[in-house]
Amino acid sequence: MEKFHDISVKAIDGRDVNLADYAGKVVLVVNTASKCGFTPQYDGLEALYEKYRERGFVVLGFPCNQFGAQEPGSEQQIAEFCETRFNIAFPMFAKIDVNGPNAHPLYRHLKAARPGVFNTEGIKWNFTKFLIDRNGNVVERYAPATKPEDLAAAIEALL
Repeated sequence: MEKFHDISVKAIDGRDVNLADYAGKVVLVVNTASKCGFTPQYDGLEALYEKYRERGFVVLGFPCNQFGAQEPGSEQQIAEFCETRFNIAFPMFAKIDVNGPNAHPLYRHLKAARPGVFNTEGIKWNFTKFLIDRNGNVVERYAPATKPEDLAAAIEALL
């Protein structure tokens, strides 16, 4: 199985990014959407990033349109929405699939490392969260309803 730090992704501006750039950091990976009931979690995710980034923590946002078509916009529209509506400073990436035959290798890795309820791998909805330690190990998977602020203790334990 591919390791977290061996995977490459596209930034929201189209640049190639290797997740090795985040080696040594505690990472929270989240599949996001702009028109979801959980979209207000952007505020909490940004608050976590601001609180812990100086200690080596980063949130990585991956827009996904697979759940109720709640992320219909282009990368530019998503970036503008995140900046103007939520003042997001954490890294955002190009829209990806998290399930199905076109699931991004990142999400194939995350789901295999930390299956969900009843040992199912599929992502059930937007704002599913994966916590990764400084060595690239997937430590935990959190349901969409888990509020970002509820992750503070787990993040602190890894920092």
